[in-house]
Amino acid sequence: MTLARGIFGLAAGLFLAALARDRFDDWVAATVLPPLVPETSVLVEDRDGDLLRAYTVADGRWRLTLSPDAADDTFLAMLIAYEDGRFMDHVGVDAQAMARAVAQAVWNGGVVSGGSTLTMQVARLLEESGTGRIEGKLRQMRVALALERRLTKAQILGLYLQLAPYGGNIEGLRAATLAYFGKEPWRLTVAEAALLVAIPQSPESRRPDRHPDRAADARDRVLARAVAKGIIDADQAQAARREAVPVARRVVPAIAPHLADRARTDAPGAAVHRLTIDRGLQLALEGLAAETVQHQGDRLQVAMVVADHATGEILASVGSAAFRADARQGFVDMTQALRSPGSTLKPLVYALAFDEGLAHPETMMEDRPTRFGTYAPQNFDRQYRGTVRVRQALQMSLNIPVVQLTEALGPARLLVAMDQARMGYRLPEGQPGLAIALGGIGVSLQDMVQLYAALARGGVALPLRWRMDGNSDEGARIVSRVAAWQVGDILGGLAPPPGAPENRLAYKTGTSYGHRDAWAIGFDGRHVVGVWLGRADGTPVPGVFGADLAAPVLFQAFARLKPALAPQPPAPPETLLVANAQLPQPLQRFRSRSAALAVAQDAPAVAFPPDGAEVERLPEGVLVRVEGGTAPFTWLADGRPMLTAERSRAVVLPLDGLGFRTLSVIDAKGRSARTRIRLR
Repeated sequence: MTLARGIFGLAAGLFLAALARDRFDDWVAATVLPPLVPETSVLVEDRDGDLLRAYTVADGRWRLTLSPDAADDTFLAMLIAYEDGRFMDHVGVDAQAMARAVAQAVWNGGVVSGGSTLTMQVARLLEESGTGRIEGKLRQMRVALALERRLTKAQILGLYLQLAPYGGNIEGLRAATLAYFGKEPWRLTVAEAALLVAIPQSPESRRPDRHPDRAADARDRVLARAVAKGIIDADQAQAARREAVPVARRVVPAIAPHLADRARTDAPGAAVHRLTIDRGLQLALEGLAAETVQHQGDRLQVAMVVADHATGEILASVGSAAFRADARQGFVDMTQALRSPGSTLKPLVYALAFDEGLAHPETMMEDRPTRFGTYAPQNFDRQYRGTVRVRQALQMSLNIPVVQLTEALGPARLLVAMDQARMGYRLPEGQPGLAIALGGIGVSLQDMVQLYAALARGGVALPLRWRMDGNSDEGARIVSRVAAWQVGDILGGLAPPPGAPENRLAYKTGTSYGHRDAWAIGFDGRHVVGVWLGRADGTPVPGVFGADLAAPVLFQAFARLKPALAPQPPAPPETLLVANAQLPQPLQRFRSRSAALAVAQDAPAVAFPPDGAEVERLPEGVLVRVEGGTAPFTWLADGRPMLTAERSRAVVLPLDGLGFRTLSVIDAKGRSARTRIRLR
């Protein structure tokens, strides 16, 4: 009977224990947990994943995501040894540590050590609860037990690294290392790691920027524990104690701030934005921008864009000299502002004229006072050079020759090319006029850099992109590779500004009407750089010239980009490299369209193939026919002479290859016609 009662009592005890366990499990399982994904700072990173800019969360705190495998190993070892030595083994509550804490409190009549585990601290941080009340501690224990059942140890540690308080509005290890040390948490010194372990225990009283002595004492206690646990040796600890604690907070990085803001606006739901920016280059050019305006009054502003024209990636984008509300209006992104480009559109006009067969770099033109209807442009210096070669006209940035070419092309042709290059622009009211060639249009610095990138790439537009996951599809061909090379060769012959290195940088400067904008844009065999200077409000800047002010900055930007320029590509095989006397007679001297029409009305026209037609290429070439005009005729394909002194009106052009081609015919009086076809 006694044995039976014993067995029954044991069974009853086991049943009650199992029942209590089940009830306890149900109690833990029923725990309502706080959100386990707290709001974190939106991050903007460069092409290599380095931080460019971070944004505070809604309540103004810096709280940056960080996984345990990205934190410094010594820091993690110190943290676990100091805060929760059995973190990897307990289930959220360390009964042994709790018992020790209670016994010490009873023996000493007050709290000597805490029994909180890292998981309990995460529970408190998630719920933002206090630490002193019994009910609060019980709640933390319950949440900690539930967290351990739903999350891995790495996830719990990751939440601690994200939420631990470091004083003021700084939360988490990564925000703390940036604020106190100006570095990422991947590699910390022993002293830095110990300090960052100590601060969260009393974040306001141990803030090194306010209480450096208390912070140093707390750090040294962590170092002593680390030595006792064998994490570091005594020599390392001694050296760490001699290291000064930081006495000021650093500014969290705000590199490429304008572009970072654009990224957030473009994708407001993204937590991380990876840009094509090169962090080192961006910092170098932001420094150059600040230097540029330092002694230029308080209103002059500067902007720069650097791109790899081979890939279309923007490597640096400086929207202003400083991102602040000052007299320069530094919060305005001047890489996106629509401003008059001055003479920087002229290379496009010349390239189109080369393709249309209107001119060649060695063609002679007249730079004399000329009236185009009611429009009477003048050169910038109000002087005229008489007869000049096209090469000289572009290098000297003469206005009369480029307006003559624009009249022959038609202003609409210039706008079509800009559309093909995917440039945004703003026209003055009314129909586009000849003044477009001299800057009578609004364009942005980024789009002008995109245009020059197309010229540098042999005439093919490649829309610039600033996101690593951005679209890299090629755009349309805006000019032939011959015309693009010819323009680059001409611009590469410009003398550099005084004091700049002698090199073959192909560049062009521009100054808008009223001295409101100064430009300089250039390219080598790999990169293109654009510089703009002016006032953000559009008011004039007396005495500002692109050649004097913007060009030196352009050359300095290239110097900070790389030690030497990449060579320009050689001339395409089909390029006509001859002197003026060896050119076909119609290309030796330019005659304006209006002058040609004044002589006769029977101008030439391409009778076949019609504009926009798809034509099948025969083995011997493509049949073409001209009507009107005066023989002999010169036929060109994409600006390259194919047949000269041809008296027959129907001929076969020996064209090779497939795709879009521009065919031009010039008669004996210099009058021309064109058609654009697609060969298949």
